[in-house]
Amino acid sequence: MPLVKISITLKPALLDAQGRAVHGALKNLGYDNVSQVRIGRYIEINIPDSADVDAQVCDMCDKLLANPVIEDYRYEVAK
Repeated sequence: MPLVKISITLKPALLDAQGRAVHGALKNLGYDNVSQVRIGRYIEINIPDSADVDAQVCDMCDKLLANPVIEDYRYEVAK
């Protein structure tokens, strides 16, 4: 049964308030070499092996897991 690993992040043009807060905290801790932080989500899904795993994953992401207006997603299918 393939394991699908999905990463969801805000689109690059959007302000990531949570990422900015973490970036500020890292700077306060002395990590001055960090130039940017972006926060996202990571999801793992097991899907029965079929020819249309890619189509199913894209459909799930577009309809529920990601907001296509403000978020990008990428995924990897591990056998």
